[in-house]
Amino acid sequence: MQIIRGLHNLRPEHRGCVATIGNFDGVHLGHQAVFRHLQEKAAAFSLPATVVTFEPQPLEFFAPERAPARLTRLREKLEAFRTADIERVVVLEFGHKLSAMPALQFVQELLLDGVGVRYLFVGDDFRFGHGRTGDIALLRRVGKEQGFQVENMNTFLVGEERVSSTRIREALARGDLELAAHNLGRPYRICGRVAHGDARGRTIGFPTANIDLHRRVSPLNGVYAVSVQGLSETRLPGVANIGNRPTVVGDTRYLLEVHLFEFDRQIYGEHVQVEFHRKLRDEHKFDSFEALREQIQRDSQVARAFFGI
Repeated sequence: MQIIRGLHNLRPEHRGCVATIGNFDGVHLGHQAVFRHLQEKAAAFSLPATVVTFEPQPLEFFAPERAPARLTRLREKLEAFRTADIERVVVLEFGHKLSAMPALQFVQELLLDGVGVRYLFVGDDFRFGHGRTGDIALLRRVGKEQGFQVENMNTFLVGEERVSSTRIREALARGDLELAAHNLGRPYRICGRVAHGDARGRTIGFPTANIDLHRRVSPLNGVYAVSVQGLSETRLPGVANIGNRPTVVGDTRYLLEVHLFEFDRQIYGEHVQVEFHRKLRDEHKFDSFEALREQIQRDSQVARAFFGI
């Protein structure tokens, strides 16, 4: 999969594609349906299937305090694109320059001069350009003049409910991991690199792998039964806490800490995928580290029972 970062890195050899544009947070079943349709069109046109996405997401730039929790960081999103057999990804930095660009200039510089789009797939509520003045009607008008087709995405349903990133966030926030997995097409997971922590877990008998979330807000909070990929040929079961550790005074970092059962190996620097299977409880502040240790022991027993070990 070819990754192109920024309009300035588009070259003449990148012209000619079928494309879709969006945030694609979570890369859920609806997004995956879009990609399958895109690949069908790409095969028909004998052109690469191309995804155009933004980093940061527009609302994270305009109103970071109101931006929703990220389901996927850029690295996770790119890996999901790769798994979906997308051939080319254009990552546009969303900042002052792009937000101030008039809609017609955006079409000219990205879609015509940049990627030379022949077929474009977007949501009927897609807005772009300064003041969000660009819409699917403008794209269709320009497409008719410039020789590219525009099609809107159909709503993708699971049961009778529309699949959306918002619905998945809401399910995760209330601990409904099963519903989230049904909409994602997989268990919800967070990827990251194991970093050095304060080794406090080891002092109370529960060493943890500490994973920096690299995001301002997480859709999850609390204690979960999890499994970890990336450290062995099989998934390793464990229990995880995700939050700001209220029992640790003066530490406001938002961390993912994973205790793996029957595991004792140095893994600093390793990149792992943590899959969340069941929420055990909300995060609480304890009066002492001894009380915390006793609760973690109970959490571990519940998680072990979940995995049947």
